[in-house]
Amino acid sequence: MKNSEIKELSTKELIERLDNERNLLTRMKLNHAVSPLDNPMKIKETRRSVAQMETELSQRQLNEK
Repeated sequence: MKNSEIKELSTKELIERLDNERNLLTRMKLNHAVSPLDNPMKIKETRRSVAQMETELSQRQLNEK
């Protein structure tokens, strides 16, 4: 997910997407441990996406104060 797309989301949508991405990342890591994924770079992309969402969420919380 691109940074511009993340900034367009409302805070509620951002929290929901973040939760979904974290769950997806956990499932991907477990599946990769059992049997290799077709594209292990998806784990890296998902991890990066989670980090971008967390950063945007923390920025929004700081701006509210």
